[in-house]
Amino acid sequence: MRKNSIKNTRINTEVQHELSNIIRGEIKDPRIAPMTSVVAVEVAPDLKTCKAYISVLGDEEAQKDTLEGLRSAEGYIRKQLASSINLRNTPEIKFIIDQSIEYGVNMSKLIDEVNKKD
Repeated sequence: MRKNSIKNTRINTEVQHELSNIIRGEIKDPRIAPMTSVVAVEVAPDLKTCKAYISVLGDEEAQKDTLEGLRSAEGYIRKQLASSINLRNTPEIKFIIDQSIEYGVNMSKLIDEVNKKD
């Protein structure tokens, strides 16, 4: 696996920040849950593709609906991203559900249960 350069790290951070702003403030799709956050972004070094890891607070159905809503608004999001970030190429965004926050909460609950039994 290749290390990220400083330039790539900066681009990842900026794209993550702008995606968060676009999803939170500009998209009016009712399928997208209000508690949706961009956990991480990985932009390819050639700036052609981008993986956006999304966390959704809610059940399995809310996650599925949010992912569907984001995929349908992908063109609009990409256009807004192009207007807010000056890059040579605007990356094609692939949204991926990130379960790490939910996993962490469940593990914390299990640890608390074990500590109460002792």
